[in-house]
Amino acid sequence: MKKKTDDAVYNELLEIIVEAIRSKKGESITFLDLTHLNTTISRSFMIAHAESTVQAKAIAEAIEDQVKGKTKRNPYHREGYDNSQWVLLDYGDVIVHIFQKPFRDFYNLEELWADGHRTDYAS
Repeated sequence: MKKKTDDAVYNELLEIIVEAIRSKKGESITFLDLTHLNTTISRSFMIAHAESTVQAKAIAEAIEDQVKGKTKRNPYHREGYDNSQWVLLDYGDVIVHIFQKPFRDFYNLEELWADGHRTDYAS
């Protein structure tokens, strides 16, 4: 059996995350590639928003369930489920940020990390 390369594993993880966000009607899915910034935080961010706490939590749970089901991976760290205004899932190479819209607008990670290479996905 052929072993997947690190890039193939990473790309599969990104695809699973995007599909999980879409499955719960997450909005404005944005990918920020940070590799050229020489940061130790992460290789990339995936950002999306929800219209309610219930939806934000559902998106985050869908991501965890689908990633676990397809790759056997759990996030290294997770936080924000208590109020679901900003849920963070850290998978090492990619950190997922699920916001409620007002909090996404306020924190504006896309502007804060504007040097990252940005890709917007259809919701």
